[in-house]
Amino acid sequence: MERSLVLLKPDTVQRGLMGEIIARLENKGLKISAMKLMRVEDDLAREHYEEHVEKDFFSDLFEFITSSPIVAMVVEGEQAISVIRGMMGATNPFEAEPGTIRGDYGLDLTKNLVHGSDSHESAKREINLFFDQEEILDYELTSKKWR
Repeated sequence: MERSLVLLKPDTVQRGLMGEIIARLENKGLKISAMKLMRVEDDLAREHYEEHVEKDFFSDLFEFITSSPIVAMVVEGEQAISVIRGMMGATNPFEAEPGTIRGDYGLDLTKNLVHGSDSHESAKREINLFFDQEEILDYELTSKKWR
């Protein structure tokens, strides 16, 4: 079983799309092991986007992620990282395929609705940034046998 951090960004919250995106993850058969509505404080934003600090677009990312509440989730499943990234679609919503989250709802390169970890290493680092271990629940989905 693989874990990924998924963030529903400020535009998802403000546009009332939280339930739609959570439903897509659940309908795919993925398990939500942790979830919280939260504000991303400045220190967390810098740490989360540390690889982009020196890039021209960092200030836009920083301002956006701290502008409004987000939903942070730990999502589990077989090949969860690649499955979630496929469901999200291309980073640029104008290049994302219809049927993906960004392809169906994305309007802007920075405001692209959702973040998902891009590797096992990133997932571990990002999950530890947003969640304490006791916040992540271990349980079995009873629907698993029906997939």
